[in-house]
Amino acid sequence: MKRSEINRIIELAEVFLAKRCFVLPPFASWSASTWPARAEEAAAVVARRLGWDITDFGRGDFRRTGLVLFTLRNGDPADLGRGRGMLYGEKVLIVEPDQATPLHLHRVKTEDIINRGGGRLALRLYNASEDGAREESPVVVWTDGMRRVVPAGDTVVLGPGESVTLPDGLYHEFWGVDDRVLVGEVSLVNDDATDNYFYEDVGRFPEIVEDEPPHRLLVGDYERYAVPDG
Repeated sequence: MKRSEINRIIELAEVFLAKRCFVLPPFASWSASTWPARAEEAAAVVARRLGWDITDFGRGDFRRTGLVLFTLRNGDPADLGRGRGMLYGEKVLIVEPDQATPLHLHRVKTEDIINRGGGRLALRLYNASEDGAREESPVVVWTDGMRRVVPAGDTVVLGPGESVTLPDGLYHEFWGVDDRVLVGEVSLVNDDATDNYFYEDVGRFPEIVEDEPPHRLLVGDYERYAVPDG
């Protein structure tokens, strides 16, 4: 992706979030030049990879296959083994109509996906075998605490205010319906580097062509911009 495209996407996301009265933490609006000067106080932000995350999944067509994410809080995966500490994460996502996040699962993370407003959100679901194959068995999920059984490959559609719990090991892909959707994610500790398993060969983080300076840093930029002498 070109940096200019990423910059425009974030600018539009900032406008949309403001219209939805969803306020991000202060570091969300830091410029690239601000980060090195505040590296010490923002060390946990960098370590936990909080912040902006824009991806086209390596497809080169963000409008059809892409996602805007902002990680608001996240624990340390090392705490999972001892069962204590900050064992949770939270994100906000922006999903456009017919803009797909490709079929994938998480081996560790269970997550609630919540429609926070806007259009509807459609999710296609499959059970997965131990070797990662899609299964044709019915899928059992919980929507707002209600047990629901859907055929393999069927869709669950969430209206504003509705949510679904996606357990670890469940394949899911999603896209917006009718209008742009503000989506919340509340989950176990999030590890995007090692706990995303895509059914097809896609790239989770884009390679960036630096055709202009960054408007906001992405989580993938921190090593380069946010650490002094990095």
